[in-house]
Amino acid sequence: MLTVEDYTQFPLQTWGKVFSKVKKAVVFMDDKCAEALHWSGGAASLFEAGAKNLKQFSSFEACRADEPKAVFVVSTLLKGRTVDIIKDIISLSRFQYCVVITTVAHSVHLVANNVTAEMDGNPVFEQFEEKLCEWMGNMNYTAEVMHIPVVFAPVSQQLILTPPFAHLFPLLSPDLDFINAKRPEKKRFGSLVDVDMNSLPAELQIEIKHLSSALNSMFETTETREESFAVGPMSRIIAGELANHPQAKNRRKTAQNKASIIFIDRTMDLTGAVGHHGDNLVEKILTVLKPLPGHVTDVQVDMLELTTLQRSPQTENILAPGCLAQSESSAARSLWEAMLTSKQKEGVLEVRRQLVEAASKEKLPIKMSMGRVTKDQLCSYVKPFGGSRGALESHCGVLQLGLATAQTLGHPSLPRWDSCLAFERLLLQALGDSDFPSVLRQLLPLMKPRDSEGSGSTRASEDCGPDELVLLLIYLYSLADEAPPTDQEEEEELERLERELIGALTLLITKEAELSRLVQKLTGCSSPEELTMTHTHSVVEQMFDTLRGLSHSRDHLKQLRSIYTASDGVHQASYRPFLKQILEEVFHPDRPECPDIEHMSGGLTDLLKTGFSMFMKVNRPHPRDNPVMFLFLVGGVTPSELRLIKEVVSTHKPATQVLVLATRLLRPTDIPELLFTTRRLTPDIGV
Repeated sequence: MLTVEDYTQFPLQTWGKVFSKVKKAVVFMDDKCAEALHWSGGAASLFEAGAKNLKQFSSFEACRADEPKAVFVVSTLLKGRTVDIIKDIISLSRFQYCVVITTVAHSVHLVANNVTAEMDGNPVFEQFEEKLCEWMGNMNYTAEVMHIPVVFAPVSQQLILTPPFAHLFPLLSPDLDFINAKRPEKKRFGSLVDVDMNSLPAELQIEIKHLSSALNSMFETTETREESFAVGPMSRIIAGELANHPQAKNRRKTAQNKASIIFIDRTMDLTGAVGHHGDNLVEKILTVLKPLPGHVTDVQVDMLELTTLQRSPQTENILAPGCLAQSESSAARSLWEAMLTSKQKEGVLEVRRQLVEAASKEKLPIKMSMGRVTKDQLCSYVKPFGGSRGALESHCGVLQLGLATAQTLGHPSLPRWDSCLAFERLLLQALGDSDFPSVLRQLLPLMKPRDSEGSGSTRASEDCGPDELVLLLIYLYSLADEAPPTDQEEEEELERLERELIGALTLLITKEAELSRLVQKLTGCSSPEELTMTHTHSVVEQMFDTLRGLSHSRDHLKQLRSIYTASDGVHQASYRPFLKQILEEVFHPDRPECPDIEHMSGGLTDLLKTGFSMFMKVNRPHPRDNPVMFLFLVGGVTPSELRLIKEVVSTHKPATQVLVLATRLLRPTDIPELLFTTRRLTPDIGV
């Protein structure tokens, strides 16, 4: 019987197949595969396997004449731009041996090429091998094309991410309008729940097939028979695709191991994703530190503290940044686990403890102090390591995590986190007593341009800016269904109020002296000079179109429709995490089958069971029936939700082990980007 640890080893085993091909080769890798490698041992593993160099997958890269072997690792179809880049690199080099590794299965390539008939062998890959030889200039040279699903990133013992699908997000109401616009009037869908796989644009179908194929590869390698469950429209489509995967039927007949996998749409609970109630250190690190270039999850850690350099504009980019991914050191791995799944105070204390322990091992002089852990205190523990190369190398992982913590604790934007948390609590209390327009109106006073208070272009560190206001809007609209029902008059008031909010937020954004990263993403403008009132107003209007649909995300559910507990006079109103409710339904021994956790049929037997259940008792599969359960969060998971899952599991002590899979590890500002700027219906798959 396999355990969670066995499944977290799968990504490393998969990279082993890539490593077997890289000896004496220059490796060209796209960003998504590079991020997966980053959490699976990093570039060091590649060089240990014999690779000569690692380069970006770009038309501007090439190799010298004495570098005859190349390995390309890509997360896309071998079509379009991907093919052009490979051809450009080969044309500028003198290769005699090329290996192309794609994470997209051959069966998905056939679908992308509109081939429906079953074919022997891998004709698409074989044809591409011939093209590679043509581009190298000699048909006798060696070319190999293969599928290896290096899409999984083992971020922790509890979490595996899928970087190539970081921008895959559940369908929203504007997507339904897009789909219906291309259908005859009589065949249009009434809601997102009715949307099926075949009605999606071809590009999105390919991406879903790519994901289900990668999951099937994991279950095939681990000899696992899975039972698929789904909560939400997009999850239902993905789970159905996995359940009906063409290669899964034979696998399930012979599989020695069993597991359950529950797909959950992130849109079922966006309050948990944008809220600031998560008492977690990593969540704050991800929010305040800059992302590592080319990465979705990891961040840049300033390493200047370990040198004798003075901080100045000249030394700003002189050092390569540190990061959070630490696979070499067991001490760093255990510290990362503690930071990721503990409360902030516990995480910070563990950082201090490990830094003190490392300094003691190396006999470095540090000044001990008790009480509250501060940035200066942590930096004083880190500084002595800079004078000892051996100590620096031995504890490099712990030092990077320690510096990430110090830089977060001292970050000037951190007070806004507490301001947002306080305002979210006020909104929660108001929600049970007032109609939605009245609660929403409380945001208007916050939407004041910087200069309207006579303070010039400065804003107090704890004041809310456009980023925080967008997050509060998402927080509130995700809870809108929890407010008392509104009548026609209140509906009209809501429309008037939304127009006011659109105007106020537009003015606030256009008055910004410097655009935040989120505002740049939302507007497509990199500087205030590019930003016009008309363009900003249009962007904000489209945001509100999407926000209105969020309030109906749980309308189709029968039991788990609420994520809010109203005040009873003794206890304050509170937020009820959707994920916690799902786990409690699954693990509570006395709970009957939850109608909202839909089992996806994997064959005729399951369909017959579903039919017979209408007039007789049939034992349907339950997620807790199997020794391992995967929770797949379509749209991402937050660090505080990982802690929540750990707490629920430790409370119920089920026989089932839980492993989280997610498209990405979320920071609050990721959600506005995914909601308002990611074009879900035209993902970047290299077509």
